[in-house]
Amino acid sequence: MKRKARLLVVDDDPGLLRLLTIRLRAENYEVDAVESAAAALAALARVRPDLVITDLRMDQMDGIGLLKEIQSRAPGLRVIILTAHGTIPDAVQATQSGAFAFLTKPVDKQELLDQVQKALKVSGFADTTEDWRSEIITRSAVMEERMAQAHMVAGTDARVMITGESGTGKELLARAIHKASPRRNRPFVAINCSAMAENLLESELFGHVKGAFTGAIREHRGLFQAADGGTLLLDEIGDMPMRLQVKLLRVLQENQVRPVGSTDATTVNVRIISATHRDLKQLIMGGHFREDLYYRLNVVHIEMPSLAKRREDVPLLVSHFLEKVAQETGEQRHIYAPEAVELLVSADWPGNVRQLENVVRQNVALATSPIISAELVQAALGGGPTRLPSFDEARDEFTRNYLSQILQITGGNVSQAARLAKRNRTDFYKLLARHQLTPEDFKQR
Repeated sequence: MKRKARLLVVDDDPGLLRLLTIRLRAENYEVDAVESAAAALAALARVRPDLVITDLRMDQMDGIGLLKEIQSRAPGLRVIILTAHGTIPDAVQATQSGAFAFLTKPVDKQELLDQVQKALKVSGFADTTEDWRSEIITRSAVMEERMAQAHMVAGTDARVMITGESGTGKELLARAIHKASPRRNRPFVAINCSAMAENLLESELFGHVKGAFTGAIREHRGLFQAADGGTLLLDEIGDMPMRLQVKLLRVLQENQVRPVGSTDATTVNVRIISATHRDLKQLIMGGHFREDLYYRLNVVHIEMPSLAKRREDVPLLVSHFLEKVAQETGEQRHIYAPEAVELLVSADWPGNVRQLENVVRQNVALATSPIISAELVQAALGGGPTRLPSFDEARDEFTRNYLSQILQITGGNVSQAARLAKRNRTDFYKLLARHQLTPEDFKQR
């Protein structure tokens, strides 16, 4: 199901703001109305608008100032500027600053609706459904900025460079961009450039003809051809060998791919998204990455924040992973004790979201009850300081270890074990039952 386009309308005239809101809602748009540029900037992450319509003349910050702030915070978000002072200098300044359109008040209703439709079409909103971002779980303002940026660039064919630490979800973002793009019904293909030898990577990317090298017993279409019409993600692009960087640059320049061993080139239509956890500028300085390729790939740059910079997402992600595991196993859904959640939220997470999912899976696998304790979380995170056990807990642990030791010595002979413990057999059986110990488990086999 398609969602409604979200419009953020900004005007310090309450009467006009109401009129614009009524008009736009009547056309089935979702409208948020605010009375100042400051309120509009505060609403950006919450509303995630597809288009901003703002008055030009406002106190404190005017429409041009708001436009420049939006360009900084949400690159690609289109802005339509309205003004009662329809002078040529205003129009020139607005369009030179990057406004999508400039309309004079009183605004002609049809002209406004036409410009709104054009702006949404250019931004790539048309035909986009909300499920494009369904795999990315977040309520973080930092992540919402990245998602807004991704959604805006999705409507274009601009190449995107996604950077960030390992495990932050770079491939998930690349998939989301593909799903929000006009290419969504064509293939999405991903390859890890650091996961295979140079010759194999070359063949995987560009393909090969029969007999191109030893073992090439049949023709092989490369991933550029497999992704034709769709999107190709070059993951860990920083690890691509220099020789292949040259060949990739040629493909990007010519939109043609030449399989290994072939003299013929095939035209391809592929949107390239690249990702890396490495500092490409440092690699360029060290002579390990081509500067011209960097600028070809890095048309739009999106940096994925580490999990430590979006800690408010940890409980949300944990709940998502618990539900995912429960669906996979068909077992009861586990929950975390409050102290365990505190530990998860405050942990360092050097492996980011991927590490968090692994910890949740490990906790579920080792949990002996539906409630996951703080101790299990601490163990999964690699130990560290643990809380001092209570007197009862310490006594129970000592008793269980003591009984286990005696049963081990006597080979599971309860009469002999009771004598060693200087307890009668009845009391000894009660102790074993309380600590869930079975004598048969200790009998010699």
